Amino acid sequence: MKKENIKIKTKLNINKTKVGKTSLIMSLVSEEFPDEVPLRAEEITIPADVTPERVPTHIVDYSEAQQSDEQLYQEISKANVICIVYSVNNKKSIEKVSLLLNVLILLSCHRVPLILVGNKSDLVEHSSMETILPIMNQYSEIETCVECSAKNLKNISELFYYAQKAVLHPTGPLYSPEEKEMKPSCIKALTRIFKISDLDNDGILNDNELNFFQVRAVFFSCLHTQTCFNIPLAPQALEDVKNVVRKNMSDGVKDNGLTLKGFLFLHTLFIQRGRHETTWTVLRRFGYDDDLELTQEYLFPLFKIPPDCTTELNHNAYLFLQSVFDKYDKDRDCALSPDELKDLFKVFPYMPWGPDVNNTVCTNEQGWITYQGYLSQWTLTTYLDVQRCLEYLGYLGYSIIQEQESQAAAITITRNKRIDLQKKQTQRGVFRCNVLGARGSGKSGFLQAFLGRNLARQKRIREDRKSYYAISTTYVYGQEKYLLLHEVLPDFEFLSEADLACDVVCLVYDISNPRSFEYCAKVYKKHFLDSKTPCVIIAAKSDLHEARQYYSLSPLDFCRKHKLHPPQMFTCNTDEAPSKDIYTKLTTMAMYPHAKLRCMCSCNRCTYCICHNLLNSELVRSVKAKLYSAVLNRSLNVGTFLLADEESSLTHQVHAVSFVEDSVYMESSVEPFVHMTQADLKSSTFWLRASVGATVFAVLGFAMYKALLKQR
Repeated sequence: MKKENIKIKTKLNINKTKVGKTSLIMSLVSEEFPDEVPLRAEEITIPADVTPERVPTHIVDYSEAQQSDEQLYQEISKANVICIVYSVNNKKSIEKVSLLLNVLILLSCHRVPLILVGNKSDLVEHSSMETILPIMNQYSEIETCVECSAKNLKNISELFYYAQKAVLHPTGPLYSPEEKEMKPSCIKALTRIFKISDLDNDGILNDNELNFFQVRAVFFSCLHTQTCFNIPLAPQALEDVKNVVRKNMSDGVKDNGLTLKGFLFLHTLFIQRGRHETTWTVLRRFGYDDDLELTQEYLFPLFKIPPDCTTELNHNAYLFLQSVFDKYDKDRDCALSPDELKDLFKVFPYMPWGPDVNNTVCTNEQGWITYQGYLSQWTLTTYLDVQRCLEYLGYLGYSIIQEQESQAAAITITRNKRIDLQKKQTQRGVFRCNVLGARGSGKSGFLQAFLGRNLARQKRIREDRKSYYAISTTYVYGQEKYLLLHEVLPDFEFLSEADLACDVVCLVYDISNPRSFEYCAKVYKKHFLDSKTPCVIIAAKSDLHEARQYYSLSPLDFCRKHKLHPPQMFTCNTDEAPSKDIYTKLTTMAMYPHAKLRCMCSCNRCTYCICHNLLNSELVRSVKAKLYSAVLNRSLNVGTFLLADEESSLTHQVHAVSFVEDSVYMESSVEPFVHMTQADLKSSTFWLRASVGATVFAVLGFAMYKALLKQR
């Protein structure tokens, strides 16, 4: 519960004897004892800025003489906390407290904290605590007992402070007075907080981690008050905390760090000493409500996605997930074993990933999710169900560790796809490819081959762990992109909008089955004939004998008629991992749907492949490098010669005259030198122009190469 949204209604209930309940309210407001006291005080609202907890407080009085029992029941149902006032100098008043408690507990439809208030302490010299203590131990709803005096203004402000505290920081959900230990739900919540704060996952909070916890958790919610500061603990303060734990338990401190047992003991000590607001501050910072459940506002922050846009993780989110992976990858093998994965998800209330995840992303030879597969699964969740991704990031404590307002800061909403098409460029990092085909055409094999699994490895996949998604990375012109493959069930008549919404379509048919291509042709003509979505036909199981398809057109003729690329031969029946060239081409088509790829092969025989290889060859690269060196050297030589010309002597001029004595323009001893200089400059200019021309030619060739790649 956010404290800025809390409104406390304090109800002062009393039996027929006059114990001074109305006097307490009037003394609080006027700061003096009233001479005349009415039967019932009007409802009073104390502004938030004058209360220690910065919460508006509504104080409601009750008078048995003026109000009915029905009005009492209504007020009790609205109250957040109830103060039961008795007179410390009246034994009958004290004895009637138990009766009032039973009635209030029965009438309350929800658990309401109770405060016992012993008034008129100025009339007695002894305390009533010994008499009240057995009653407090009997009823767990009682938060505390305060003795005060309306006449002397003793503990008046403290009374209402404790009333606020009972609502904002109740003891009941945290601690069991009978067993004198924290409740299981509180232990569970604090254990999760400990694991999130244990950044290196060694089971110990070292000084750096304790300071991390102190700065981000304990004081974060108090930043707007004047008594709390977002500063780390001093070294001596850290040592004092650990010494307190050492004195009370042997295994609370290990390697000069706080263990989980020590962390829990510390919070138990806070609660026992009446400082449970410290524990509540921590719990609420980590997203817990008054019932020690993670709030909906924390797990699911407001997040609106415009139409025709997708969701992706941003750079900071990937860095955070990388740190989480490194935290739990104890053996540093770049893969998460089942035990490591289980340890990672201990901060979750349930296991979020099922066994099908291992067949959705890349795994190692042991079937463990690799680092790349781990990031791919998070990317998949963000793309398909961003709300679930926000929930998962909330369990991991993203907003606390990254110091963000919520985990919504981890998500990037991509630009509208229509704008991408208009601009003919996109900044998206995830592209979806829907894979359609008749039953048995090889769709599942096509998905698994993307994860590097040949037919032999695919046969070991159990049917109940089969996945209809596969996601991994591809590289398009040096850029890493995620390609998400989705296998669509072969139901021609009932393809939904979700089955058709994608960036590129794969129509898969089995070349050995003569009736397999017919399904692809019908789907294309019905759903994609007039669509702007790029389509590719995959001729799967190309290692088998090709059968003639029972369709009016052959697959090749069908592609020619509809201006599609020729069917792409594909097989996963290989000794090694299947080729990933086709997946790179699919990603390229998804990125540039407006461009018609002139080549879908790597034959090294067609014009496109020859130009591509030539422009990317070492010969062209070396020629460009030599031309650049020639231009640079020539420029340096011309500059050196001109500098020497200014400092030349008469001897150099005479030498120049003898060198060009046949010149018809020679008229004096200076003219031959000028003619020689002009000739040399003309020669230098020629080579400079030649070098610049060659450079321009090289640049144009490189630009042509880029243009061809862009079209591809």
